[in-house]
Amino acid sequence: FIVPEVAPSCQLTMGMTVLEEGSVWNTMPCHTHERRMEVYFYFDMRPDTVVFHLLGKPDETRHLVMRNEQAVINPSWSIHSGVGSQRYTFIWGMVGENQVFDDMDAVAMGDLY
Repeated sequence: FIVPEVAPSCQLTMGMTVLEEGSVWNTMPCHTHERRMEVYFYFDMRPDTVVFHLLGKPDETRHLVMRNEQAVINPSWSIHSGVGSQRYTFIWGMVGENQVFDDMDAVAMGDLY
């Protein structure tokens, strides 16, 4: 992991999320953060597994169908969330000003379209 507590950096943080068997959602409810953009690399997926990666403005969401060992870049103004047909793992990287994490703008479920 590259986080301030482990490897100080003002421009890059990275981590890995491993979903347990039976879990399929990540980052829901979703949020945005204007000062940082994120990249996701999905892997550890069975051949018949897909992840629907949600992105876009909260009132204009879109989805991408992600398969094993595929990556997606999310702009800073975009929501980011995902739901899989089965469990999966992803590495996330976030770039931008990363010393303060109190600027995430939560998006209410009722505001998603």
